[in-house]
Amino acid sequence: MNRRDFLIDSTAVIAGAAAGATGAAAGAGSANAASLSKGATDMTAANSPKRLTRDNAVVLLVDHQIGLYTGIRDTDTLHLKHNIVSLTRAMLALKVPVIVTTTSEKMWGPLIPELAEVLRGVKTIERTTVNAWDEKRVVDAVKSTGRKKLIVTGISTDVCLAFPAIAALGDGFESYAVIDASGGFTQTQVDMGVLRMQQAGVIPVAYSNVAVEILADNAAPEAEAVYSALSMPFSGLVFGLRQYFSHA
Repeated sequence: MNRRDFLIDSTAVIAGAAAGATGAAAGAGSANAASLSKGATDMTAANSPKRLTRDNAVVLLVDHQIGLYTGIRDTDTLHLKHNIVSLTRAMLALKVPVIVTTTSEKMWGPLIPELAEVLRGVKTIERTTVNAWDEKRVVDAVKSTGRKKLIVTGISTDVCLAFPAIAALGDGFESYAVIDASGGFTQTQVDMGVLRMQQAGVIPVAYSNVAVEILADNAAPEAEAVYSALSMPFSGLVFGLRQYFSHA
């Protein structure tokens, strides 16, 4: 089962369970049903996240290290590098703060060179903790931005992504897990990590839709830089056509 099918199936299971619980409660009586309906509406409104913007988002890149990349098995490594580098370039173009952390570089090596090249001038926080959110310097760096929407990506998906994304929820953040800019050592580990995050309340996203949501307007000054960073062939065609017709 591929990632998209797994996400669809797991979401359907969770939705089905919620629907079943609601249906059972509704059968207890019309008064209870009305109360449940109101409660569900209130809960939906409370849990409905506001949009990601360049003013409320912050990115946390966790453990994109040479040694860890050698173990990636759930996706093509070149594809993964493309996605994480593209996401980072797009966030920098949008002036969204990027926090970078590695773990035990003597064991797992430095950042992959493709990412290090993009992050010149951005300080890396090296730590020894497994969970990046257990490192005070990482948490302080995120909190210092004043943003509450945390976009997280890490190697591996079930540990370096899932652990801090879930832990940040407890500190009042809304966590967004970039699944296709993360990777794992087996497909099962990745699937269980994604399911665990979903059950905890982390929102799974993809590298391109995060950037486009923050961009918000194709007429924005950063639009061309963002689409160029995402490195999607059709976006280059679109901007080429725009340039052509603007002179027509």
